[in-house]
Amino acid sequence: MRHPGLLARIEQLLRDYRLDPGRLQLEITENFIMSQAEEALEVLHQLKDLGVQLAIDDFGTGYSSLSYLKRLPLDFLKIDQSFVRGLPDDPHDAAIVRAIIALGHSMQFTIIAEGVENTAQQAFLAAEGCEQMQGYIVSLPLPPELFAAKFLRMSIEDFSDGTVGKPSL
Repeated sequence: MRHPGLLARIEQLLRDYRLDPGRLQLEITENFIMSQAEEALEVLHQLKDLGVQLAIDDFGTGYSSLSYLKRLPLDFLKIDQSFVRGLPDDPHDAAIVRAIIALGHSMQFTIIAEGVENTAQQAFLAAEGCEQMQGYIVSLPLPPELFAAKFLRMSIEDFSDGTVGKPSL
């Protein structure tokens, strides 16, 4: 987000790979957005104008301002796993999750729960209206090749920008 060429780079990658911008989802943590408020807001609006999907990650763990939240051009709100972990038994976690889901829905966001590990959590979240879930209940972490084979039915090289197999810097 701080890189001055971010928007141009994303536009170039979308052109190079003939990707629909609506298929790209970028996640920004709540803490980063709050620490870079005005700068982040401008870049997020530019990305949204491009058609990219935007998600706020780790929601509820930082120092978000609800007046600032309403200015963000978001599509997804991700419930942090620290609130999911105690579901459905912890009444405080249940209350917080219900409130986040209600807030997100009233703002027309799709809600994603992180760290869903068991069917009791899954059932609670589904009953409360959480549309998407991530966590061990879906899959353990996988290397890119196995993820692509299991979930995308494609090879990771089909998505590569030529850096597959190169050591990271």
